[in-house]
This record gives sequence, C-alpha cells and structure tokens, in this order.
Amino acid sequence: MGEVRRLLSPEPAFGIQAAGFLMLTVFAPWVADLAMLVESVEPVRPPGAHPDWLPGAALRMPFSKKICADGNVVCSQALMALADTAMVIACSAAWNGYRPMSMIDQTMHFLRPVSFDIIADARVIRIARTTSFARVTVVSAVDKRPVGMASSAYSMQ
Repeated sequence: MGEVRRLLSPEPAFGIQAAGFLMLTVFAPWVADLAMLVESVEPVRPPGAHPDWLPGAALRMPFSKKICADGNVVCSQALMALADTAMVIACSAAWNGYRPMSMIDQTMHFLRPVSFDIIADARVIRIARTTSFARVTVVSAVDKRPVGMASSAYSMQ
C-alpha cells in the first residue's frame, strides 16, 4: 500500500487520474466487473462553491444485465458496492491521497428500482486521524432523480 501512496503523492491534489489508479490497484478484482467510471473528484473547494461544500467524488455505474437481479433491475449488492467505492474515492480526495481504510458501518436506503446508468455522488462529512464519515446520493444519470442514499463510517489505518 505504501507504493500506492508514493505513486499518488506527486499530484498537487488527488484527482481523476489518481482515482482511476486506485480503481485498478486497490479494490477487489470483481469491482472492476461493475465497470464504474470516475466522473469527478473534488479534493479542494472549487471557486464559487456553496458554503456547505464538502470534498468528494462522483462515480458512474453503467447499466448492464450482468449487475441485474429480478429481470432488468440492478441488484442491491451492486448499488452498495458503488456507494462504498465512491466513498473510498471521496475519502482519498479529502486526504489528498489514498490511506488504507476498513468500513465500520454502511447504511443504504433504496428509493426506487434502477434499470439505467446511475451516478453516485459521495461527500466526506467528517474526516479525522482514525475515522471518516461520508454520505452518498445515488441518482439516475438521465434525469438526476434520486434512487438511493447511503451513509458510511470507515476506520483509517
């Protein structure tokens, strides 16, 4: 893991390239089968951001039959994996680099069935030396209507 951190550190701020590198090297190989794409990473407050801005990241998960259950509906396990992956990227953005972390808790609420591409927007609520807290909103990539929301806590190593 030290090698991952060393490779990420030359960037002045954790960005899409570093997040893509994490997607290929840190997550379990089956996560790659979900075909997630990093759409944005916000490690620092952008100009004109709202006062309540939080560091975070947005990931897209394309719809495919491979992640479906019950016909054409994306299974809950894939949605939870998307939320978890987005939150790890968001925490890495807040730390300006990857730190090994283990999930302590994740609560996910499913608001409606999913049969389309979705976007997970993860935001870090609080990040401390040993623990991080984040939330994610999962929305339709087409109409931006919410399809789920999650909150998680991580133990940082």
